[in-house]
Amino acid sequence: MNYKQTYKFWLKQKNISKAFKKELKDMSQKEIKEAFYTDLSFGTGGLRGLMGPGTNRINLYTIRKATEGFARYLKEKHVDLAVAIAHDNRLNSSEFAYEA
Repeated sequence: MNYKQTYKFWLKQKNISKAFKKELKDMSQKEIKEAFYTDLSFGTGGLRGLMGPGTNRINLYTIRKATEGFARYLKEKHVDLAVAIAHDNRLNSSEFAYEA
């Protein structure tokens, strides 16, 4: 999918909050492109980026996607470890930890 199709896909989702959907609808074309042209990448420092709606932003949905990907990786590698999920005082940290 290109970024416009991905944006429209997100708009159609029924499990997105009204506030989040409003943020999506209020985005300019430039903001839509910047937020959806790629997926947020996971680097050596973890997920880093702007917060907001989109696949290239940190939000509940990209946190869920990264968490699932990491869990699948551990399962595939047969890693038998415990995982701790914590949060700090950064904006939305406790909500992101809960979603993870």
